[in-house]
This record gives sequence, structure tokens and C-alpha cells, in this order.
Amino acid sequence: MKIREIMTRDVQTVRPDDSIRRAAQLMDQLNVGILPVCEGRDLVGVVTDRDITVRAISAGKLPDRCKVAEVMTANPRYCYEDDPVGSVTELMAGQQIRRVPVVDRNDRLTGIVSLGDLATEAKNDRAVQGALERISSPSQPDRS
Repeated sequence: MKIREIMTRDVQTVRPDDSIRRAAQLMDQLNVGILPVCEGRDLVGVVTDRDITVRAISAGKLPDRCKVAEVMTANPRYCYEDDPVGSVTELMAGQQIRRVPVVDRNDRLTGIVSLGDLATEAKNDRAVQGALERISSPSQPDRS
């Protein structure tokens, strides 16, 4: 099975120069916790609800003045739409990430694949189930 068979298509994006307020409002409207950050159709980063909270709000940045570029993860992990589901789940498990942008072979954003997509669409695949368990393992605090 290829990622294109289970990914979410028609993903909404934000630009690096959009405010984090706009990103948060779009996340609320779409009921999502991540948005790809694109210049045109070129993926340049991802911004999550956690990025906004931890990198901006906790630092006292103003939502209308803080730009997505200030808090996003630049050069995110991504996969290709023709990658096998198993290799993408291994990537997700190895990095303990729950969502991965999907690009075509011209590096243009075509969708996103999430832990939920894998859990519902590839639930009978043992390798996928093992990876899902590793992705879902609690992480350790990065500070003492």
C-alpha cells in the first residue's frame, strides 16, 4: 500500500509571513493541530498548536505580530506520495512524530498523513501496528 492511498488531500496551508493568530484560527476552524507552511506549493515548514503555545505564547509574543516563520519547524520530515506505508510508519516511529507532510516527486505538497490515517486505513498490517505503538510511546521531558 502506498501513502497516496491513505493520506489526507486538499490540505490547508499557511505562509511563513502569516500571523500565528491566523494559523491558530485556521487550526480551530479545521479542527487540526498542524498546518503545512508553504511558499506557493513548496513546503518550507510545519507549524503545530504546540509550536504556537510553547515557542510564542509562553515567550510572551503577541499573536498578531508574531509570524509563523518565527515558531515553525523549518525543513520538516516529509514523505513522498508513492512511498510504501511501512517505510513512512518507520520514519514516524523513529522520530516519534504523528503527522508527516506528503509531497510529489517535484517536492510539491500533495497532502498529509497522520497517525489516525495509519490507524484506520492500515490497521490490519502488523508492521504498521508495531510502529503505531512506538510512535505513541510517551516521550520523556527534555528538561530536568
